[in-house]
Amino acid sequence: MNPFINLTIPAKAEYVDIVRLALFGIANKAGFSFEDIEDLKVAVTEACTNVVLHAYSNQQPGMIDIRFELEDRGICIHIKDEGSSFEYEHAVNKVASLHDKALSELTPGGLGIFMMHALMDKVEVRTDKGTEVILTKLIGRKEEMA
Repeated sequence: MNPFINLTIPAKAEYVDIVRLALFGIANKAGFSFEDIEDLKVAVTEACTNVVLHAYSNQQPGMIDIRFELEDRGICIHIKDEGSSFEYEHAVNKVASLHDKALSELTPGGLGIFMMHALMDKVEVRTDKGTEVILTKLIGRKEEMA
């Protein structure tokens, strides 16, 4: 079984920094480069921010469960909430249509998903009970591809 670390925080913006700090320590210990750690921090921040802004909007503030799983070749990060889900396929299709547009044509929303896909090696989203975003980053992936 691969080692993992669980972290649960309130779904409030002021707690997202705790996730970023934990991620830095875990990714550094796992051997990720500074650039890859920065990519991980951006993607995880986007996923957590989506929870803060959207998951519990009409309810009492909820919690965000984060699970860092160290794997042989990288890290898998699960960001889960018990709040309102969204239509992931619709969001991905909206993001796919952004490629040919000028910056002035962009509208708010969906860019976080675009960034997660651009920065991670794999992005999975499950929306059956709440939302779970699973981000996977492999160590040294860019160097291997060159």
